[in-house]
Amino acid sequence: MNVLIIGSGGREHALAWAISSSPLLGELFCAPGNAGIAEVATCVDMGVNDFDAIIQFCGEKSIDFVVVGPEDPLVNGLVDRLDAEGIKSFGPTAAAAQLEGSKGFTKDLCADYDIPTAAYGRFASADEAKAYVELHGAPIVIKADGLAAGKGVIMAETEAEAEAAIDEIFGGKFGGAGAEIVIEEWLEGEEASFFALCDGVNAVPLASAQDHKRVGEGDTGLNTGGMGAYSPAPVISISMTFAVMDRIVKPTLAAMAEKGMPFKGVLFVGLMITRSGPQLIEFNVRFGDPECQVLMARLMSDLLPALVACHDGTIDQIDLEWNDDAALAVVMAAKGYPEAYEKGSEIKNLSEAGAAEGIEIFHAGTKRDGNKITAIGGRVLAVTALGRTVSKAQARAYQAVDAIDWPQGFSRRDIGYRAVAREKKSA
Repeated sequence: MNVLIIGSGGREHALAWAISSSPLLGELFCAPGNAGIAEVATCVDMGVNDFDAIIQFCGEKSIDFVVVGPEDPLVNGLVDRLDAEGIKSFGPTAAAAQLEGSKGFTKDLCADYDIPTAAYGRFASADEAKAYVELHGAPIVIKADGLAAGKGVIMAETEAEAEAAIDEIFGGKFGGAGAEIVIEEWLEGEEASFFALCDGVNAVPLASAQDHKRVGEGDTGLNTGGMGAYSPAPVISISMTFAVMDRIVKPTLAAMAEKGMPFKGVLFVGLMITRSGPQLIEFNVRFGDPECQVLMARLMSDLLPALVACHDGTIDQIDLEWNDDAALAVVMAAKGYPEAYEKGSEIKNLSEAGAAEGIEIFHAGTKRDGNKITAIGGRVLAVTALGRTVSKAQARAYQAVDAIDWPQGFSRRDIGYRAVAREKKSA
C-alpha cells in the first residue's frame, strides 16, 4: 500500500515514523515534510492546500491511501476532493471538519444534543461581546470562532483583559478566524486530551494525554500550539474514559450522522475534568501536536490498518495495544515564540541526543541545508522519551534536550509536573 501523508509538523513526523514500520506499507511519501520526516519517507515539495497537485501526485505514484495531518486542508475540503477521485483517505469531510473549523458550530451542536460544555454566547460585533462580558464578569474565555493555529483562545482573568482580547480579535489579529467570537464560562478543573478513532458510526478510544499550552512554566504566559505533553493522563481513569465516550464522543457521532455529515477520522476531545464530570472545551478533527508524538511512542499495534478502518467503516474490528510505559515530549521552540522569532539557526548534536535509550526526536520546523539541520519554524522539535513512570520519562527527555546544541532555542523545564507530583505523593 502506497501512502501519502499531508503536513510538515511534529504530528506528521510521528505518524510517518509509526506508519513506516507497517508490514502493509509499500512506499511512504510526505508533502511537504521536514528534515526528520525525510529519514523515514520521501518528501515532496507540495503545499498542503494545493489540492490539484496532490490529486495529480496520487495518480502518478499510485497512492492507495492519504493521511491528512493538519486542520487547514481538512476544513478546506481535501478529503472531499480525494473522495471524488476515488482515493481513500484518513480524515473528515469539510462539513464534518466544522467541529474544529467553527467553535460556534460546535457550541450550538452541544446545546442541541445535550453534550456537556461551558455556557457560551456567539457574537459578530465588539459591542455585543463586551456587553456579555459586563453581564457575566471575569474570569471568562474569549475565542476566535475559526482556525487560529491553536492561539485564538484568550483566558481573560479580568474584564479589561476580556475587552482587550475582543478588540484584538475583531481588529484582525487572527484574520478571518476572528470574524465571529465565542465567549465561554470559565471552567474550573484539570484539562486533558482524549482521542477516539471514528468511522462515522463507531469509535475506539485511544490512549489519553495531557499537554501544556502556555509558553511559561507553571502554565503561565501566552497560549501556544503546545509546549509539551505526556501520556497517559492520570486524570483519565477507566471510568472517566467510559464517561467521555458515553457523554461526549458517542452523542457527537450520532449528532453528526443525523445532520448528514458523518465524522470519520480522529476526534480530539479537549476536556476539562470538573467536579461534575467531563466537560467539552473544544473539538479538533486531527491528532494533537505534541500529543500525537507521545501517543505514537506508546502505540504497539500497527497504526495503518486502524487509519484505513476509519475510512472503511470497520473501526469496531480494531483492537489497539499500548505500551504500559509513560511517554513524555518536551517541545523545543525558537526563542521569541509564540511571538516574533528568527529563522535559520543551526541545530547541532541531534543524532547523539536521539541515540539515547528510549528517546525519539520528532521534527517540526526543520530543514536540511547540506549537512546542517536548521530551524525554520516556531515549534521546532519534540524530544520524546519513554519511561516506567512519567518522572522517569521526564528525566530521560530533559537529558536529551540538554544534549542538543541549539542556543537559539528554548523549552519549558516543567513538562509533566502535575503527573510527577501525583507520583511523588503516591510513593
